[in-house]
Formats: sequence, structure tokens, C-alpha cells
Amino acid sequence: MNTTSPAFIDSRISAAFIDETGGNPVIREVAAPIPQPGEVILRMHAAALNFADLLKARGQYQERADWPFVIGLEGAGEVVTAPENSDLHPGDRVAVLAQGSMSQMLAVPADACVKIPDSMSYQEAAGFQIAYGTSHLALTLRAGLRAGETLLVLGAAGGVGLTAVEIGHAMGARVIGVARGQDRLEVVRKAGADLLIDSATCDNLTAALREAGGVDVVYDAVGDAPGEAAFRALKPGGRYLVIGFAGGKPPALPLNHALVKNIAIHGLYWGGYGQLDPKARLDSLNQLFAMFQARQLQPVTGEVLPLAEIAKGFAMLRERSSVGKIVISL
Repeated sequence: MNTTSPAFIDSRISAAFIDETGGNPVIREVAAPIPQPGEVILRMHAAALNFADLLKARGQYQERADWPFVIGLEGAGEVVTAPENSDLHPGDRVAVLAQGSMSQMLAVPADACVKIPDSMSYQEAAGFQIAYGTSHLALTLRAGLRAGETLLVLGAAGGVGLTAVEIGHAMGARVIGVARGQDRLEVVRKAGADLLIDSATCDNLTAALREAGGVDVVYDAVGDAPGEAAFRALKPGGRYLVIGFAGGKPPALPLNHALVKNIAIHGLYWGGYGQLDPKARLDSLNQLFAMFQARQLQPVTGEVLPLAEIAKGFAMLRERSSVGKIVISL
């Protein structure tokens, strides 16, 4: 095993823990990790916050964690040590998918890492995989979005919503973005939306969407009443993507409409594709990195905060006040 800095392995590092159900992140100093066979040691430079981190802290996520635990599901950093039989080497810049990414150093299996383009910053890479991966798999593999179709994105200014707008635009769809407030809608417009709807002033979303010609694909990261309203605006043969429930609860979908209008409902849990179809997930990521290099994608980092201010990032998640991804600098 090679290493660029043995001192890292002997050092103390900082990490953000959740100590109890519903608690805020607490920063604690711990010993740096020691790699096990097959593991890579990473010097983390940035990690992203996802809505799933908030759900995990509440004990409401589909994959439960035992308290206390280090938060974070993804991030980016530099390889410090790597197994001899891996294609990673000290100094490689990588994005990583792993529980506990909100730590200055991380020990992970080599296959949890993917090399990032030289033109991609650590801050961009930290929040790239889950948000863009979710939207790309949902729109391509699940919904089969086609050029010329109309895509509706609920929560379009959020971390995953903006990626759906960008990818839908790149695929040649007509994109309708729904978000709250003109400042957030302006970001959605820049991401490629053709039509904007302010959820703060729209009294009847279903009517507004039908007046706009109806919808072929709904990308719903919000749920609750907006999800039901969007579902009712789907055209015959439409596809409804269940992405998340930032609105607080799942929508009450009228399934008789799904029957009569031949509407397909697709759930998309991106993390589950690691077991369901890892090749599809890897192929999708490779396509996304190629789109980034072709300048078809321009990740929006809504807020970059130091680790000391991670509680502020959690509050922004709760209040749904961020535009784009919240990234923590490590």
C-alpha cells in the first residue's frame, strides 16, 4: 500500500455527529481512520448535505443508522492511500459515496470512489452524484423522457430539482419549473426552464398546468398537495416520478386517474440501484461526467459553509431555504 502522508494516519480529525433522534450536528474530534484491506483513505475536501441526512437524523430514513453516527452520504477528496490492486493512486481526485462523509478523513472501499474530471472542483463534485444521478436515472431509465415532451419539476430550485431542470433541458424537453419566489425562479430559468410557476402565488396548480398544455412527465421531490395537483395535470400515457417528500408527506394520488389515463408511477431511490442495477448507475454517472465536460451541466452550489457552521446547513434543509446543494467545506 502506498501513501503520500503517513502523518495523516496518526492525526486527529474533526467530524460531524448526530447523537440523538432529531438532534443537530455536533462537531467532535476523533482519531483518523485506519484502512482495512481493500479500503482507500481519503482526505476529504468537501461533503454535501442531502434531505436524506435530515431524515436520518430524525430516524425516518429507509436505511436507519444507530446513534451516534457521522452524517453525510457523499463528498469529494484526495486519495491518501490506496490498495495495490485498485486503479486509484495517492493524489487522485475522487467523488465518494459513503455514510459518514462529513469527516475530514474517510476510510472507504475502493469501489465507493469515482475519479472526477480535472475541470470539476471539489465543491461541485461533493454534491454531484446523488442529485444528478437521481435525476438522470429517473428521467432516462424510469420515465423514458423524449425530446419535445413536457417535463414538470416540483421543487425546481432545490438540490435535486435544479438537476432535473438541467438534464431535462439537455434532453430536449420543454421544462416547467415550480418554485417559491422570484429569486429562486430566476435560478430555475437559468438552469433551462421554459416556463416558471411561483408556488407562492399560484392558487390552482392543476389548472395552471392544464392551461400550459398539460404534462408528460412529473418529477416530484415535494409530494403532499403539490404532487397530487401535478398528477392531475398529466396527459394520457404520462409518467409520474416519486423522488421524495420535502413537503412533509406523500401525495394522495387518485389511482383511478392512473387507470383511465394509462399513467405510470415510478419510484426512484438512487441508493438502491447500488444493489438493483449497479451497472446502470455507473453508466449513468459516466454519462453525467461526460455531460459536465461538454458544459451541458453547470452545478449550482447554493451555499458553501465551513464545518463549524454545519448546523446552519441543517436549518436551511429544514426550512427548504437553499437554492441548489448545500456543501460543507472540510
